[in-house]
Amino acid sequence: MWRSLFLAVGVFIFLIGVECLGVEKFVMKSREEIRVAGMAELAQPGPNKVLTPPDWAPYSLMSTGAVVCLYCFTVPKLANS
Repeated sequence: MWRSLFLAVGVFIFLIGVECLGVEKFVMKSREEIRVAGMAELAQPGPNKVLTPPDWAPYSLMSTGAVVCLYCFTVPKLANS
């Protein structure tokens, strides 16, 4: 169980690093709900949030994910008792 958990976390972190390597910035769109008395809610486009990964993020995330994946293969198997 622990091996599969570490493998999943390592692959996830590695893939986030690959995504940061391939993009310049992330733009997250948000919606604001306006409530008017007696009327339905209207969803208006809100302000966008821009997330720019620093230069060190892709390589550190990829290396951390690779180390965690390698660690998952060194976790000893427990005997089913």
